[in-house]
Order: sequence, then C-alpha cells, then structure tokens
Amino acid sequence: MGDLHCPARVFVARHGEASYVDGERLTAAGERQARELGERLRGERLAGVHASSMPRAAETARIAASVVGVAVDVHDELGEAGVESEEQVAERISAALAGIADSYRGEAVLVVGHQAAFGIALARMVPGAPVAGLDPGALLALEHDADGWTLGETSRRK
Repeated sequence: MGDLHCPARVFVARHGEASYVDGERLTAAGERQARELGERLRGERLAGVHASSMPRAAETARIAASVVGVAVDVHDELGEAGVESEEQVAERISAALAGIADSYRGEAVLVVGHQAAFGIALARMVPGAPVAGLDPGALLALEHDADGWTLGETSRRK
C-alpha cells in the first residue's frame, strides 16, 4: 500500500469555552473541556496537536496536548473566518487540514480551531459531517488519504 493510501486520522475539535472580555482566554469551563478533550484522546496515541494561533484555540490545544504528552504547533491559517468569502475560508482551512493530514499518514493528530471556519470548510470537504453547532470542546473524527476526506469510524462527543 502506498503512503498516500495510508489514511491519517484527523480529530477536529472546537476550542473550549472562552471569555471574550478577558483577551479571548478560556474560562474555567473551557479549561475543563480542554482537559476532557485530552482525556478522550489519550487512547488514540496522537502523534501531534495543531491549533489556530488564536489564544482560545492555542490554549485548548496546549491543555489537551499536555494530557496526551505531545507537542503543539500553531498555525495562522487555521484562524477564524473573517473578511474572506466563504470560498476563501473553505480553501484556506481545507489546505491547512490536508497539509497536516499529509504529515501524519498512518497516524492520528488533533487539530483545534473555530466553529465557523471549520463548519464552512468541513461542509464542503466531508458531505454529511455534523459540523453545524460544534459545541466548545466537541470532537469530530475524520480520515484523509489519496481519495480525500471521509467521516471517521468514530465521531466522539462528550
């Protein structure tokens, strides 16, 4: 089996609950959600964690990564939807997720981002993906290989 046919398991998560008055930092509930995210993924043997560079997503990723014992890489291109068109957001997020997945063939990785940006992109990438209304700390399992994206065998929500 060629490397491109060996799927990457990509767990996509929304950041934990945040206070937008306090520099977009996680609330106590958001910190708990981030720890629970790490706990839910402990058995998945994550090879890495990636996150939007926005504070609430990066903080969620750092907390979850500390539970599973892996490093975090932050990416500006995983940021929220802003002044871009929906098509531009979808292209930006899709390219970022595909690049991450290509680095983790045969492995599992967590990517922490934002509901709107993920929702726009995932609706185009994985028809039927339950992305609308991703709760803070919610998790969606995807797989990516040479044939594209599919919903993973297990979508975990808590």
